[in-house]
Amino acid sequence: VVHIQCETTVQSVFYDDFFSFLLPPQSRERSYQTSGSGVIISEDGYVITNNHVVQDAETINVVLNDKRSFVARLVGNDPSSDLAVIKIEADGLEPLQFGNSDEVKIGEWVLAVGNPFNLTSTVTAGIVSAKARNINILGNKMSNAPIESFIQTDAAVNPGNSGGALFNAQGEVIGINSVKMTDTKVEGMGYAISIDSVKDIIDDLSTQTTRVALDNDERGYIG
Repeated sequence: VVHIQCETTVQSVFYDDFFSFLLPPQSRERSYQTSGSGVIISEDGYVITNNHVVQDAETINVVLNDKRSFVARLVGNDPSSDLAVIKIEADGLEPLQFGNSDEVKIGEWVLAVGNPFNLTSTVTAGIVSAKARNINILGNKMSNAPIESFIQTDAAVNPGNSGGALFNAQGEVIGINSVKMTDTKVEGMGYAISIDSVKDIIDDLSTQTTRVALDNDERGYIG
């Protein structure tokens, strides 16, 4: 699981002083940084993350657990599923092993791994409390035709966990952490995109520039 740091430049409008409202407003560029998480899916540097982590980024940096940092490029993204594939120029990486989200049971223990609040390599524990949740959050924020099939968990999923891995007790990735709901109905619930949905979308995204194939005998996705 990697740490993703993004930088974006935006134009802001401002007035020089109180009386300058009589004059046309001026604009100024501002840079701001965001962070999230990602999962290595191939030995040669393909990484899956949430689309909302990287969609507006001008620069994307990926930091590995050994502190090496790489500039990444966007390979493909899908707002309707909130997933994106990025690529770093590295070899010999260790992709994570994917599980089968159809086999996930309600009440099963899970671990959420990511980089919340720009802190590296944080692990939280919880149980699966529901499967195939459609909470209409992507319809409100990401797309008019969202694809939602979330695994619901009470493992803490905070800002910066987005794009990180949800593991089962066998150390297999069963979901990609995406959102946290904190309204009065589902206080503190975390949601992960099921890994079976992710597998299909990875193939679709990868064909935008290159193909990433599933290796059922080994682990994860390989280039």
